[in-house]
Amino acid sequence: MSESDLTVRGFKIFKEFLVGEAQTQLVGEVRKIVTAAPMFSPLTPYGKPMSVQMTSAGRLGWFADRLGYRYQATHPNGQAWPEIPDAVLQVWTEVTGLDRSPDCCLINFYHPNARMGLHQDKDEVDFDWPVVSISLGDDGLFRIGGTARKDPTESIWLKSGDVVVMGGEARLAYHGIDRIRGGSSTLLSNGGRLNLTLRVVAL
Repeated sequence: MSESDLTVRGFKIFKEFLVGEAQTQLVGEVRKIVTAAPMFSPLTPYGKPMSVQMTSAGRLGWFADRLGYRYQATHPNGQAWPEIPDAVLQVWTEVTGLDRSPDCCLINFYHPNARMGLHQDKDEVDFDWPVVSISLGDDGLFRIGGTARKDPTESIWLKSGDVVVMGGEARLAYHGIDRIRGGSSTLLSNGGRLNLTLRVVAL
């Protein structure tokens, strides 16, 4: 990690890990994924629509509806998810040092009014594998808690190109996005924030 990188409650935050053309390349790869697997707005099990739009790449994709939260092998349109691009897998390898590739790249799009409430990533089989998060576009206010919902929290702005590794003590910590700083980046032509999260789902 460089001098500008941080570790906050076990979350390893690589500031400006991706710069310039590397960010532009990943946005291009996301556009290809969205062409094959269009963004959709999932429902929570309580029937409330999420404010983010999402899609996935990889062997499995994350999905939510009234039946619950889960991974499945196909997009809601019935098609298999696209493969995870090599440029995205390279980020995973560089920040984790693992030979095991992720099964899923969940892609969330936040418009300026979108939020993501405090939650744990716990739909995977084995929590020993880290979750890697890549931020692209507008700044997002990332809130970090502990392993219990009532634990105190603290927040940090994630900027375009920042990469977060949630492993070890941070793997089951609550986290969320409280606010998007609209217009803080020119990477996405229409504004907003893309968040790519890479997960090992199954053994």
